[in-house]
Amino acid sequence: MRRFIVELGMGVDLHGQDATKAAQRAVRSAVERNSLPGLREVAGITDPGQMVVDVTIAVPVAPEQVDMAAVLETLPYGQKTIRVVSGGMLVSGGSVIKELGDTSDAIVVANACVTVSVPD
Repeated sequence: MRRFIVELGMGVDLHGQDATKAAQRAVRSAVERNSLPGLREVAGITDPGQMVVDVTIAVPVAPEQVDMAAVLETLPYGQKTIRVVSGGMLVSGGSVIKELGDTSDAIVVANACVTVSVPD
C-alpha cells in the first residue's frame, strides 16, 4: 500500500464529556473538506472500497471507552481501521449544565489523524 493522503482534525464535546462524540467530530473535521479526485485520476482507484483508511484518535479520558465502530461510521468509504490512544485535551468549561448531560465542567477535545492508502 502507498499512502495517498494524511489529514488531521479536531473535535470537541462541550457538554457531556463524551469522548466518542468528540472523536467522531475530529474524524469529520479531518475529512469533510476534502475531495480526492486523485484517487481515480492518479492512483487508478475505480472503487472507493479499494482504499484503506486508517484512523488514529487521541482522547484525554478513557480511550478504552470510545465506541470505535461509531467513530468509523463517520467515514463514507474504504476498508477502515482505528486505533485510540491517550492524548487530546481536557479543559475547564467553567460551568456544569446538567440538562445538557454535563457530569463536570470539563470540555473534551479529541484529535484525529486519518490516513488514506491505495494499492501499489
